[in-house]
Amino acid sequence: MSASLHRQKSSAAPCAPSLFDPVQAGELALANRVVLAPLTRNRAPDAIPTALMAEYYAQRASAGLLITEATAISQQGQGYADVPGLYGTEQLDGWKKVTQAVHGAGGKIVVQLWHVGRVSHTDLQPDGGPPVAPSALTANTKTVLIKDGVPLFVPTSAPRALHADELPGIVHSYQTAARNAVGTAGFDGVEIHGANGYLLDQFLKSGSNQRGDDYGGSIENRARLLLEVTRAITGAVGGGRTGIRLSPVTPANDAFDADPQPLFDYVVRQLATLNLAYLHIIEGATGGPRELAERPFDYAALKAAYRQAGGQGAWMVNNGLDKTLAEQALADGADLVAFGRPYIANPDLVERLKRGGPFNEGNRATYYGGGAEGYTDYPALA
Repeated sequence: MSASLHRQKSSAAPCAPSLFDPVQAGELALANRVVLAPLTRNRAPDAIPTALMAEYYAQRASAGLLITEATAISQQGQGYADVPGLYGTEQLDGWKKVTQAVHGAGGKIVVQLWHVGRVSHTDLQPDGGPPVAPSALTANTKTVLIKDGVPLFVPTSAPRALHADELPGIVHSYQTAARNAVGTAGFDGVEIHGANGYLLDQFLKSGSNQRGDDYGGSIENRARLLLEVTRAITGAVGGGRTGIRLSPVTPANDAFDADPQPLFDYVVRQLATLNLAYLHIIEGATGGPRELAERPFDYAALKAAYRQAGGQGAWMVNNGLDKTLAEQALADGADLVAFGRPYIANPDLVERLKRGGPFNEGNRATYYGGGAEGYTDYPALA
């Protein structure tokens, strides 16, 4: 087995939990171990969640846990057209309808807190200004604008480097968004998006962070902002209602670190002290190969570092998993398994996994933007 997917094999595989067994993740009592992964769908004009979104999430409420699409904590944190936010009254009211619909269907839902950093465009930023980043390095990636109802993939704009005295304000924005999500919008918890080349991941990784102050250089400095954000959020809503998503080696959005193993081992050891509900780990390249020969990574060592430091949160794995791989992950010690693309076309994925199919095929043309077509019109099993 390659280093990138090395896990310590369970010696008691027959006793491994099923995907359909209940599990506790912090304060979240989950009916099963199947998780709806965050999926950006670009159906929130003016960053306001809609009744259609409430229907979409309620359709998928049989999952043990729903994680919403990434949701901006501020307008500065917005990076794609028609993605939802958490920084205005109308947005919170829209999300309240979503959480009520999910709870009415018997589900649990957390919101993913997002600041995109440099993965944005001037058209989406306050007063048309540049995106912000750890360093003034343009991401070699694209974002989505919607013109006349048509999604367009365009290069990201050149960012400016954040000043150190701006960072407490960003931490405060995360904390406020978390407090409003749980206290006003009715979410069961929050997930911090620390992955996929967005702001917190940009600070973590050497390829995007060339700072010379207390937020750059050493591993401890590059991890500082993510840890400050996490501590602020757990202080606001409790560790048992807080999860975090990490992607050690994904190249998504031009993310790269020269030596990710010690970086992420350090990060999870620090997170272990915060009594989080769960850690959400993307194995390999987000939405791509699970094994990257050029970026080997030992996920078993990562989990061991977390547990040895006292971390008790549920361990969630993600990326390209089918039922067989998901069951193997549980046998190898994972607690939760997140499914992304299969959930687009299969709102009743839990039942389909139980039956071994059949599975609907997704319509890629309707993934980003639009209305009900390719969003809420996929059939459930009879």
